[in-house]
Amino acid sequence: MSRETLILTGAEVDRILADEELVLSAVEEAFRMAGLGEVQMPPKSYLTFPEHGGDLRTMPAYLPAMDAAGVKVVNSHPNNPASGWPTVMAVQTLNDPSTGFPLALMAATNLTACRTAAAGALAAKYLSLPAASSAGFIGAGFQAGFQLRYLLRVRKIIKILVYDVDAGRAEAFADRAKSAGVQEVRLADSSAVASADIVVLTTPGKGPVCRVGAFRAGAHINAIGADAPGKQELPAEILWHAKVVVDHREQAAHSGEINVSVSRGHFNPSQIHAELGEIVAGKKPGRVSPGEITLFDSTGLAIQDVAVAKRVYDRAVEQHIGHAMDLGVA
Repeated sequence: MSRETLILTGAEVDRILADEELVLSAVEEAFRMAGLGEVQMPPKSYLTFPEHGGDLRTMPAYLPAMDAAGVKVVNSHPNNPASGWPTVMAVQTLNDPSTGFPLALMAATNLTACRTAAAGALAAKYLSLPAASSAGFIGAGFQAGFQLRYLLRVRKIIKILVYDVDAGRAEAFADRAKSAGVQEVRLADSSAVASADIVVLTTPGKGPVCRVGAFRAGAHINAIGADAPGKQELPAEILWHAKVVVDHREQAAHSGEINVSVSRGHFNPSQIHAELGEIVAGKKPGRVSPGEITLFDSTGLAIQDVAVAKRVYDRAVEQHIGHAMDLGVA
C-alpha cells in the first residue's frame, strides 16, 4: 500500500465535480445508507468566534458500505465577502478505514456547495410535485447558483422568480438561469417568489424573509440558509402547516431552520415527519397528496462530504489527477 497522500487542489476537485451525476448519486447513496442506519456520524462540533461573527466546524463520518471515512473542517463567516473572502471555506480528509491512513487531502469549498445543492435537489426529487415547473429563489448568492444547477437535474423548470436584497446579485442570478436554458426568468419581491412550485431559500438566516401566506398549496420548500443556532429564514407558522423533513433530527433541532422554534417551544422535534434518508431508503413516505406543503430543513451532513470525497478520490486516482506526497505520518 502506498504511504503517500493524494493532494487535490480546488481546480482539480472542480474538474471532477463538473460531473453533477457523480455528486447526486454519491449524496443519494449517503442518505440511503443513513436511512438504513448504516453510517457513523458524530455531531458537528463548533468553535465560535463572536468577535469576528463566524465559526469553525469539524464534521466526521464513516460510511462502511463505501469503505470511506474522513473529516471536513469548514468555516462560516457571513461578513467575509465585505473583505474579499468567501463566506465558506473548507478542506476535507479522506482516510482508509482499515488503517486510518490519510488517503487524500482536498479542497472542499465547492465540494461543500455541490453536496448541499445535491441534497436540495434530492429533496425536490422526493418531495416536490413531479410536474413542478416553477422555482423561486430567495437569496441569489454563491449557494443559490449551485442550487439552481442541481435542481435543473431533477425537475423541468421553465419559470424562475428571484429575490435578493442586493439587486445586482439578483440580476446576475437571473442571467445565469437564462444561460441555463430557463424560458422565463424575472425578479420579484420575496412574497411573489415564495408562490412558486419549489421555493429555495439561501439567505444568511437572520430572520423570516417572507410571510406564511405566500406559499401555495402543493409547494415544496428547501430551507438551506439556517445552519447554526439562532438562524432562521421562514416564518415559524409554516412549520405548523407543512410536512417537515430534515436531513438529521438532532442537528436540525440544534442548528437548522427549526432550531429557533424548537428553542422557544413552538415546535417539537417529534413533529418532524422524517429524515430525508428514511424517505430515500423507502422506510417512510414522501409526498402523499398534491395539495400538501413539504419543507426540507437542510443543515449539511458529514456523510454527504465523505461520500462525495470518496467518489472524487476514486475518479482522481483513475484519471491521474492530483499530486501524491509523503506527509511523513507513517
